[in-house]
Amino acid sequence: MSFQDNYTRYYNDFETALKQYCDELHTQPTVLKESMTYSLLLGGKRIRPVLMLAVNEMLGGKRGDIMPYAIALEMIHTYTLIHDDLPGMDNDDYRRGNLSNHKKFGEGNAILAGDALLNTAFEIVLKECLKGYNQVEAARYLAHCAGINGTIAGQSADLYFSEKEDYSQEDLEFIYTNKTGKLISAAILAASILSEGKYMLELEQFSSVLGDLFQLTDDILDSESTFEELGKSIGKDAKQNKLTAVKFYGLSECKVRADLLAAQCNQILEGIPKDTAFLHELVDFVKNRRK
Repeated sequence: MSFQDNYTRYYNDFETALKQYCDELHTQPTVLKESMTYSLLLGGKRIRPVLMLAVNEMLGGKRGDIMPYAIALEMIHTYTLIHDDLPGMDNDDYRRGNLSNHKKFGEGNAILAGDALLNTAFEIVLKECLKGYNQVEAARYLAHCAGINGTIAGQSADLYFSEKEDYSQEDLEFIYTNKTGKLISAAILAASILSEGKYMLELEQFSSVLGDLFQLTDDILDSESTFEELGKSIGKDAKQNKLTAVKFYGLSECKVRADLLAAQCNQILEGIPKDTAFLHELVDFVKNRRK
């Protein structure tokens, strides 16, 4: 199968499971479900669940064992996007070509939708913890990556340094590692944990570099993409004085660094004696994406 065929297969499997979960979800008042599922079902690349399903398959894991974690991870990712778009954060009116959650449902409902997605994600994985130790460790790692030593720390640093003119390469790397990289790592390493920790060291290295590549590409796209391609406002990083790779290194050097990171990802994959063809091609997909 081609890369696109495999990506579509993982994507469709995930979408089917996610929509089934959403169909069975009930809230009171109903606007809570409407606001939760509005953002959750807007689509997007689904790069994190696709990664999780692909690594799980490569390691010989069962699809039914990984899917709850994939759904939970995408809920966590979606909650970060909802909150990121709020006026107090990045203040963006659009996401994936549609109105942001707070523009559709109001700020209060958007905050609650994000809170609900985060809490529901952990309700899902806590049920899985009844199955055994590996499930507990995968859930714990997911919480670590989403929390004060992960995405929330990265978001906090992103806001903090937008108000500063004194920063270092280490500050930029901290934002990269935590704001974006930790949820990429969660997708890859949770699959390894559920498979008895197979190739944990190699996959940990791979996830770290891939996370850097993903955020670097985001920074580049914010500088040179269009609203039609990206589905959200562009040029906001510079307007909001965000500490990005483009600000620190310049656009031309960022593109060179993207090539180097992609090559590093592929080199790490060469050390895994499994069928890594899909992951090799996914690295190129991340580097060359336009949205």
